[in-house]
Amino acid sequence: MYTPKMSSRLAVEALGTFWLVFIGCGSAVFNAKFAVQALDGQSVQLGIGHLGVAIAFGLAVTTMAYAVGHVSGAHFNPAVTIGIAVAKRFEWREVPAYVGAQVVGGLLAGAALAGLLSSTGRPVIGNLAANGYGAHSPGGFALGGVLIVEALVTAFFVYIILGATKDDAPQGFAPLAIGFGLLLGHLVAIPISNASLNPARSTAVAFFSGNGAVGQLWAFWVAPIVGGLIAGATYAWITGEQRENLDISGSTDTVSNAAVDAEGRPILDD
Repeated sequence: MYTPKMSSRLAVEALGTFWLVFIGCGSAVFNAKFAVQALDGQSVQLGIGHLGVAIAFGLAVTTMAYAVGHVSGAHFNPAVTIGIAVAKRFEWREVPAYVGAQVVGGLLAGAALAGLLSSTGRPVIGNLAANGYGAHSPGGFALGGVLIVEALVTAFFVYIILGATKDDAPQGFAPLAIGFGLLLGHLVAIPISNASLNPARSTAVAFFSGNGAVGQLWAFWVAPIVGGLIAGATYAWITGEQRENLDISGSTDTVSNAAVDAEGRPILDD
């Protein structure tokens, strides 16, 4: 038994994070508000709004989890990688490489979105769905509220992942549960912080959006990671499942690299 090569796993982590940022942030940038001219000369709003953006993020992670989850485990998020490592469901030695791949994939998507927006003649600065607090929060929420919501929603998102990928969870439904979890988190967090829940997603657009986004980026690393740490550290205590020293499948066999697919099984090749 062996896992896919690390290079393949990192490549799909970058690919999946690219898709998540490109679809989620792209929907917010280009389609959240989209006005068209009607035949009578009136402007008609056809944008998808906050609900549509939340659905886009949820479907993005669901589709890629089904597509490549069997290769890397479909984390696409540093807070998720760190959270499941704390829960002893992932090897700590692989965390830096996964986080690096996620950040790279996100930055490539951010660059693509910035290039597309620039090609339309619209200003890129301040228009890339960057996360923020205070004056940069869609609803004007202060730093404290943003930190609490980001940490809380991310913690529940990681709880969902840990539960949905258990070996005795319904097989084949984990990506759906995870996607719906991300969608629901965005419904709450978009008006508050533009919804990060993911340091790679925040980093992806901050450096291209400017307008103070880089200066506030620290909050969207700290809060989601704290949420992931809380979930990873408390999941076994809350559920009563003592899975220490077990791999994600629940067996006592050691699986090198402990990566799992989107259904919670260890990634194995014949």
